[in-house]
Amino acid sequence: MLLGLIGLGSGQAYAGGLGLYEGSIPDMGMANAGRAASALDASTAGGNPAGMTVLDRSQLVTGFMGIQLNSRFHVDHSTYEGGGGGNVGYFTPNGTFAYVYRLNDRLRLGIVVGSNFGLGLKYGDHWSGRYYVQDGNVMTATINPSIAYKINDYLSIGGGASAVGGKMYTKVGVNALLPRRGDGSLKFEDTDLGYNYNLGILFELSKQTRFGLTYRSQVDFTYKDKPELKREGWLLDSILNLKNQSKRTLSISTNIPQAIMFSGWHQLTQKLAICGNLGWQDWSKFGTPEISVSGNKTHAFTADLHYYDTYHFALGGQYRLAPKWLASAGVAYDTSPLKHSSDRSPTLPLDRAIRYGVGLQYDLSDDITLGCAYEFLDAGKAQVNKKGGLLKGDLKGEYDTNFINLFNMNIVWKF
Repeated sequence: MLLGLIGLGSGQAYAGGLGLYEGSIPDMGMANAGRAASALDASTAGGNPAGMTVLDRSQLVTGFMGIQLNSRFHVDHSTYEGGGGGNVGYFTPNGTFAYVYRLNDRLRLGIVVGSNFGLGLKYGDHWSGRYYVQDGNVMTATINPSIAYKINDYLSIGGGASAVGGKMYTKVGVNALLPRRGDGSLKFEDTDLGYNYNLGILFELSKQTRFGLTYRSQVDFTYKDKPELKREGWLLDSILNLKNQSKRTLSISTNIPQAIMFSGWHQLTQKLAICGNLGWQDWSKFGTPEISVSGNKTHAFTADLHYYDTYHFALGGQYRLAPKWLASAGVAYDTSPLKHSSDRSPTLPLDRAIRYGVGLQYDLSDDITLGCAYEFLDAGKAQVNKKGGLLKGDLKGEYDTNFINLFNMNIVWKF
């Protein structure tokens, strides 16, 4: 019976992952346009390691980023009362450290530490969709060393390997069915360590024009826990025998999708540069996690959440306002991993995503540049139309507010 409850509730919570391009780095001000080709600072070690060969000196980029999710679900119809639960988002701090060492004219070494995948939601215990999800988050932290080599004046190659720590937590309500009996709750929490690699190529047609292609492989995680059951009523205790079932171990195998990005960068005039991206992410594979429950017997299956691959488009630029001041702006569009409201769960309040970014940098000296950036992410209405039967109930509605505000402050130090 625990296997059925996982399918009804927290078995969907891993779908709350959010892939972020953003970090506490300057290109957030361009909505990350040109990431695989711009090679403007040490953060290229993560965006496209081949771009490190463009840097004429060793360099460090570090900074702080804040992420504020403002997401409110408007209930059109639900089997159970409780409303939308207010703002389900909260503030999340983040930081990035990137360093590139110029070993010689052709060889560079780099390292990036940060996070670019995660999402946290807090709906509460009493909202209308509490039997789908109450609280949950998926968080990661990455360390990515890399190397780049300049083959000739036109071509550079690079690559790196990453260790990625992942954490998954979810809490879902369990319906006691009788009004006089309090609901139960089911919690799942675990951490895991995954690995992947990234590869990049940079073509420099001239000092003013370059193109980059980068690939980042999939990261695999397997989370295991004995789900914690609380406050179960007599139906859950006696009829469904959940106390014995809770001794079983639940295993969820999921991933961070593999991704490809192609970018271009062109210095149009001495003051103006333009850039753009085309990208792909393998979200269809993310939407087929493997789930197993082990005890006296092991039950295993592969879920199908009906995810689709996503595509990314971005356009941005930078303009030199004055000798020491550089402004940036950009817009980006990512397609939705879900096409039908019946497939979307409140664990993933995302639709298509539109990003608008602006940034400003100031050259404090020839060696130090200070920067800040702001990005507004419109995550769409994300309509939900779930038919959950007796235990979960029906839930229909949309996120009439579904925005993410991101800001950063960064420093680039050349030496």
